[in-house]
Amino acid sequence: MERVLVAGAGPVGLTAALTLARRGVPVTVLEAEDGLAAESRASTFHPPSLEMLDELGVLDALLERGLVSRTFQYRERRGGVIAELDLSVLSGDTPYPFRVQCEQSKLTPILREHLLAAGGEVRFGAAVRAVLPHAGGVEAATSAGDRFRGGWLIGADGAGSAVRHSLGVAFEGMTYPERFLVASTRTDVGALLPGIAAVNYVFDPAEWLVLLRTPDHWRVLFPTADGTPDESELARLPERLRGVADTAWDVAHASLYRVHQRVAATFRTGRVLLAGDAAHVNNPLGGMGMNSGIHDAVRLAGALADVLDGGPEAALDAAAAARRETARSFVQRATHANWERMRSADPGGYHDELRRLAADPVEARRYLLRTSMIASLRDVA
Repeated sequence: MERVLVAGAGPVGLTAALTLARRGVPVTVLEAEDGLAAESRASTFHPPSLEMLDELGVLDALLERGLVSRTFQYRERRGGVIAELDLSVLSGDTPYPFRVQCEQSKLTPILREHLLAAGGEVRFGAAVRAVLPHAGGVEAATSAGDRFRGGWLIGADGAGSAVRHSLGVAFEGMTYPERFLVASTRTDVGALLPGIAAVNYVFDPAEWLVLLRTPDHWRVLFPTADGTPDESELARLPERLRGVADTAWDVAHASLYRVHQRVAATFRTGRVLLAGDAAHVNNPLGGMGMNSGIHDAVRLAGALADVLDGGPEAALDAAAAARRETARSFVQRATHANWERMRSADPGGYHDELRRLAADPVEARRYLLRTSMIASLRDVA
C-alpha cells in the first residue's frame, strides 16, 4: 500500500496519521521541531472530538490527564452569572455530554505513542519546505535537505503552512482589529470567584474576557488594542488581572497574538490534502479551532484510507469539499458571531436569550448541539 506523508506533528497531523495507521496504511509524520510542542495552546475538547478519540483508542488516556467540564457559564464582569448551560441535555445525542479541559500538549504524546505502536513513524527536525508532485505521488523536501516520497501527503503544518504555500493555494479572509492576550496563571480563580465553572465567557462593554480552567492552570484571555508595543501590554497585565479579582496574580506565562478568520480555496490539490490550521483558522471563542482540525483529520484520513483500499477518489473529493464547507459556513460563522456578541456595547437582548435557554432544556439542547459542534458533523433533530 502507498505510504502517506503527514506534515506536522500537532494534534491534527498525529490524529490523521493514527487514523491511517489503524487502517494499515504506512505513514510518516514530518515535524519541523526537535520534539512535540510543549505550549498549552488549545485546551477544550468537544463531545464529537471525544467520540473520535475514543474510536482511535486514546480517549481513556486523555481523560486521565484532563478535567471533565459538564457546564459552562456566561457571566457579567460585575454582575455575576447570566446563565449556566449544562451539557447533560445532550446525553441522548452523545456518549460524552461534556467538554474535557486539557492542553493539547498532553494529547500529542498519547497520539504519538499509539501511532508508533500501530507501525507509523515520526521524523523530528524535518520541516517540510516544498511539495513536489510527481507521477503517482508526491515528494516532500525538508529544511534539512532530505526528500521523502509518498503516494499522498496531508498538510497539517499550521496557519503558515509551507505545504499550502508550495501549492499556491489561496488563504483568504480577514484579520481581527485587536490582538488577543492570553495569560496562564497558577492563581486559584475558583477560590477568588466561588461557583465559577471551568469554562466562562465574561461580558463587559469595556473589556470582555474568557476564563478557562485546565489541569495545570487557569487561562485568562483579554482582547487587546492594536498599535501598542507588546512589552507595554504585557507590563500592564497585572493591572488587568486585578480588574478580574483584586489580588496578586501568579502568572506562569503570557503571550500576545493576532487572530484571523481564513479558509483555503481548496482542501485537496491532486494528491495533497490540507487539514486543521493549514486549511482554516478562526478566533478561539467557542474552542472550535483544534476540534474542527481533529474532525478534518479523521474524516479526510478515513476517506483517503478508503481510496487506498480501492474506493473511488470522488468520495475523497466529497470529503474535502464537505470539510471546507463546514469550516466556511459553520466554524467561521459561529466563532465570528461569538466575537461580535462578546464585544457588543448593548448585549442585554442576548443575555435575556441565554437566560431563556438555560431555563428550557429543549431550547438548550438545540443551542448546545451547535456550540458542542455535534451539528457540524451530522443531522440532528
